[in-house]
Amino acid sequence: MKALIGRKIGMTRVFGEDGKQTAVTVIEAGPCVVVQRKTSEKDGYDAVQLGFDEQKPQRVKKPIAGHFKKAGVDAKRVLGEVPVDGGEELEPGTELGVSIFEDVAYVDVSARSKGRGFQGVMKRHNFGGGRATHGSHSKRRPGSVGQCEFPARIFKNKKMPGQMGNVKVSTQNLKVVSVRPEDNVILVAGSVPGPGGGIVTIRQAIKKA
Repeated sequence: MKALIGRKIGMTRVFGEDGKQTAVTVIEAGPCVVVQRKTSEKDGYDAVQLGFDEQKPQRVKKPIAGHFKKAGVDAKRVLGEVPVDGGEELEPGTELGVSIFEDVAYVDVSARSKGRGFQGVMKRHNFGGGRATHGSHSKRRPGSVGQCEFPARIFKNKKMPGQMGNVKVSTQNLKVVSVRPEDNVILVAGSVPGPGGGIVTIRQAIKKA
């Protein structure tokens, strides 16, 4: 298993030996501690529950505090599960750092995208809008959305105004530019979902597209 929970720090650029610059995202990856090992015999699937970011014990609810106490680990701010192979033995209390990605070339990063609130079809779905000439009353409207007589309803998944963003997004096959265990960060080429300071999950990519 090569996966960690981390925090998006922001973007910067690095220069190669040939002087070519690459835009990278800096991610604080771990350290994460194994809180629970789930098995197919007991839970129906194989996974590990990871804890990330220290939390004051008095700010943790009692059931969760008991969960941490049973595992013998300090309270964590973020809990998340990552799948593992059935043969991997990771006991509660095992600490995982960014060094597990040192021999990894590509990673997948998942996070919640920035929330944009309620938006119209032009911003949410990139509609062109209506005519912008004098007297038009449909400059930013979607236009016709259904049929009057038959079937007399609007079909599901019709592109319409609504909540935009704040959904889980995964960016696949991001090249690992640098792994810096001394700073506990990983640099990946390109951008990753979510705002600066947002929680992300980093996994080794299955294959390069």
